[in-house]
Amino acid sequence: MIREQLLQPTAVELAAFLTRHTRTCDCLIQVAGQAEVTYQGRAASTADAGNYLLILKCDGSLQIHHPKGIKPMNWQPKTDRVVATLEDNLCVLTASRTSPAETVRVLMLDIQLAQALDIQEEVGFVIAGTEAQLQQTLSRHPELIEPGLTVLDRELMSSVGDIDLYAKDAQGRFVVVELKRAKATHDAVHQLSRYVDAVRAKLPKRAKVRGILAAPSITTPAALTLEGLKLEFKEIHALPSAQETAAQGGLF
Repeated sequence: MIREQLLQPTAVELAAFLTRHTRTCDCLIQVAGQAEVTYQGRAASTADAGNYLLILKCDGSLQIHHPKGIKPMNWQPKTDRVVATLEDNLCVLTASRTSPAETVRVLMLDIQLAQALDIQEEVGFVIAGTEAQLQQTLSRHPELIEPGLTVLDRELMSSVGDIDLYAKDAQGRFVVVELKRAKATHDAVHQLSRYVDAVRAKLPKRAKVRGILAAPSITTPAALTLEGLKLEFKEIHALPSAQETAAQGGLF
């Protein structure tokens, strides 16, 4: 589990540690201690010197946590470049992405712990049956996604692919539903976002379109991205019935 651990590392040791492990991108990195955090991008912010926990995951997502609360005070769902340098005898971690253009700069003042952890990704919960069977069940019982939902079409063709379920909610708003049998990731979020944009482009400007990602669970970085895009997540554990499955030519 613990690949490497440093207690009270010097700035030189910390910079070398971060360079070594961000280069491979195959472990989870944690850094805890006193730091100053600056963000530049769609807005600008600075967190005064304080005790923080920095987490950098294998997929490039970055989170910086306060000592209290469940949400990070700063995060990047994806980074394109992570660099550790030395400035005035202090280690500086700079994490940036190009679209949108954002940069998080962490000035390490007094670090107490740096860890590189080998954490194997678990398969997690997967809904039994194929996505086609899941789609069929939810098209017949859309209330499992949301009460009052009415399905208008399945596998609706769009300019960017086929939409799993196209529906209307109880308030008359159009709803694009993307289904996943297993834990939803960034790819599913971006896929849903593209579908929603494609539907909006075809409807009158006054029409309201919601996007729902329906899956048994979702990764934390993907959930943050989903929230930022003003899309929704619904936890789904629907299973095709034995009769439905048999009608499709077999059991799962």
